[in-house]
Amino acid sequence: MNNALVTGASGAIGTEISHMLASKGFRLYLHYNTNLTAVKSLQNELKKKYEVPVFIVCADLSKAGGSEVLWNQIQSPLDVFVYNCGSAHFGLLTDFTEKSITETMQLNLLSAISLTKAIVPDMIQKKSGKIIMISSVWGEVGAACETVYSAAKGGLNTFVKALSKELAPSHIQVNGISPGVISTPMMDQFTEEEKRHLADDIPAGRFGEPREVAHAVEFLMSEKADYISGHILSINGSWFT
Repeated sequence: MNNALVTGASGAIGTEISHMLASKGFRLYLHYNTNLTAVKSLQNELKKKYEVPVFIVCADLSKAGGSEVLWNQIQSPLDVFVYNCGSAHFGLLTDFTEKSITETMQLNLLSAISLTKAIVPDMIQKKSGKIIMISSVWGEVGAACETVYSAAKGGLNTFVKALSKELAPSHIQVNGISPGVISTPMMDQFTEEEKRHLADDIPAGRFGEPREVAHAVEFLMSEKADYISGHILSINGSWFT
């Protein structure tokens, strides 16, 4: 049985990715930080529906050392690793505290690097593996009032491209997915009018759905994508193309 780790599994996108992996018979490690109720519910649902082993792992990946705490809870070499963590602080750069800058960079970039560093030796040994980083459209084009988040996700995109070259001789594919606006609880901070205006700015005329991000993960982790590596797949309805 193949093993997969999904970070941020309790969120809307992480939940869809976890369902997709469980439907394919993966033994799953579901990472969470604060939402234990949601991840336990997901664990029970996946076990019942797909009859696969599902384990919960907890770590604060916005803190230095969080990736080590997480990795110490994993019992098996991984076949698929999906880094699906992201949180942005909104505001002018001059309003950011050093703490918020550090935590944003740690969660969105540094922990992804540290955790990957721990995971890849097993993949190299068996000469196979799929690593998929969930990035953001702002990592491609940048966003005012989300400068630090944009910088972190831009760094994540470059990490994907660089690491793909390093791991290609070991038959390991490293790719990223760059979602635009996705219908998740994160959008609840906006009014219905604000969301309508935002959807009007997107050529496709709507927000993306979490399952559409999971579909992209499904493709990139499949053998159909064995010759695709170092790619950032945009999912944004032609927004910022």
